[in-house]
Order: sequence, then structure tokens, then C-alpha cells
Amino acid sequence: MFDLFNSKPKDVKAIRNGLIQFIKEQLQKNEGGEGRNIKALNLFITCSEADKQLYEAAVFYSEEDRFKNDEVQKIADDYAIQLPPDWLFNITFIQPAPAEAISDRDVDAALFIATRTKPSIHTSATGYLRLLNGETEKDWYTLTSSAKKITMGREKKTQTADGFFRENIICFLGESKEASNRSVSRQHAHIEWDAQSGCFVVYADEGGIPPLNKTKVRNADGTVEKIQTIEIGHRLHEGDQVMLGESAILEFTYIRPNQH
Repeated sequence: MFDLFNSKPKDVKAIRNGLIQFIKEQLQKNEGGEGRNIKALNLFITCSEADKQLYEAAVFYSEEDRFKNDEVQKIADDYAIQLPPDWLFNITFIQPAPAEAISDRDVDAALFIATRTKPSIHTSATGYLRLLNGETEKDWYTLTSSAKKITMGREKKTQTADGFFRENIICFLGESKEASNRSVSRQHAHIEWDAQSGCFVVYADEGGIPPLNKTKVRNADGTVEKIQTIEIGHRLHEGDQVMLGESAILEFTYIRPNQH
């Protein structure tokens, strides 16, 4: 379905076909042996909030790796593009797309192909965490891509196992009457900017994985992911809720809050 003033597709099937065609055109530049150098395909969707559900359905957003395996891998196979076994496919809803990414004219999307010689996206981004449950020093926290690590935990300063001290940037108050704060570890989790995928990633720290306290993420589509190890994080998307312990919750967004 099209309107007179916007020629971009407005139904799920047309959007999906447009995205597939766009990715195909970019992947064809890596036919043959060049495909072995690809580390990741980073698809940035830049649609309006009104069209977000259409694009989520187009890329099977609630079904992890389905678009990668059913559509992108098929393109690679059809054109003998020999991708390495461990290649990644990342989908990020963001506005605007990073400058290095190639934008498409027909759909609201851009693509950055990370290779061994061009592994990272050099861009800046700002995200926000909003407190939903628990008690912290502030109701909102700003995340920037220039920050090396945004630490989260109970109490502002805590001593680590090696004797050094860690300062929690997002601090759940230790003397709070909120029951949610009690199950937040002093060294619970942290967030980092991943230049390769162009998004923020939350990782559990030693106090935020089993058998100690938990770190979970509920995606905007309602699915829940438990973070079981300190090595593997979760890429944050618009509307994701991060739970520390039993019920302390922070919501991630790229939309700047109205702070008074």
C-alpha cells in the first residue's frame, strides 16, 4: 500500500521485500571469497514510531535469528557469498543511522557491514535509563557512547574481591526501605557501547549471575532473556526493561526524557 506523498512501502510484506532487496544489493559486493572477511551485518532501522510495528513484523523481530537464517543466509547461499561460520546479524532501531552505514532510498533502513579491515562503527549515541521500580539516586540516567563502562549496583562505593574499590554510576540506595533494593548486588551489572553493532549492551557482573542475584531483560515484545554469564551481554533496544535482583527495574530508551 502506498500513499500519494510517500512512496515508501507501508505494509509488512512490501517492507520485508524492500529490506531483502537492499541487503542483497550490498551483499553482492562481497561475492566469492570476500564474504569470508565479513564479521557482522548491522541493520539500522530508522522508521518513525508509527511504522515501528510494521518493521518489527517485517524482520521477525520477536523471533531471534529468523530473519538472519531464513532471509539473509539464503541471499548469501544464492550468490555464493561464503560467510564465516560465526558471522553476526544485528538489528537496531535508531534515528539517525550512523554516518558510516549505507542508507536505502526505498525503505527506512541503513546497513553497515563490519569486516576484518572495517570492524567498527565510529559514531556517537545517547540513550537513557528510567527507573521503574526500586530507589536510586536519580529517576533518569544518561548513557553515552563515549563512556567506557556504566556500572550498576547497590550502594555508591563498594570494595571488590581484589581489594580495590568500584563506584556504581547507577546506584541503588543501600539504606532504602524499598524491598527491591535488597536483592541488588553491590557489583550487579554494567552497560557498554558496542561500536561493532552500534548499540548499548548490558552485561551481568559477578554479583548478577547465578547462584547469586539475577539479571534479566524483558524485550519490548514481552520475551524475557536471563543473563547467565559475565562474558555474553544483551543488546539493548527501545523499550527493553532491565531487572536487577527480584524486582528492581530500569527501562531503556533513546528518547530524551522531559526532565523538570
